[in-house]
Amino acid sequence: MFNGTMLAANAQPGQGGALIQLLPLILIFAIFYFLLIRPQQKRQKKHAEMLDALKAGDEVILAGGIYGKIDRVADQNTFIVEIADGVKVKSAKSGVASVASAGEK
Repeated sequence: MFNGTMLAANAQPGQGGALIQLLPLILIFAIFYFLLIRPQQKRQKKHAEMLDALKAGDEVILAGGIYGKIDRVADQNTFIVEIADGVKVKSAKSGVASVASAGEK
């Protein structure tokens, strides 16, 4: 004979088993978040802040490895960069890899 209490008792172990089966996936996602996703977001935020702070006169390294000095800011997304005496190139803001320190030049 079946009654309602037997069905409820049988359902509980199955629900706990599903949680235990999902636990490794949750753990893997947490590891990926803390080791890969979160550091990348911090790096992107720091790079965006660096790009926003650039001004004329800053020495920069372009994405292609070219060292130059920002001659002027053409518009919100473009710089004019002097890479040699009298040689100026137009560069996208996103093409700046980093700001060159005094020791690098």
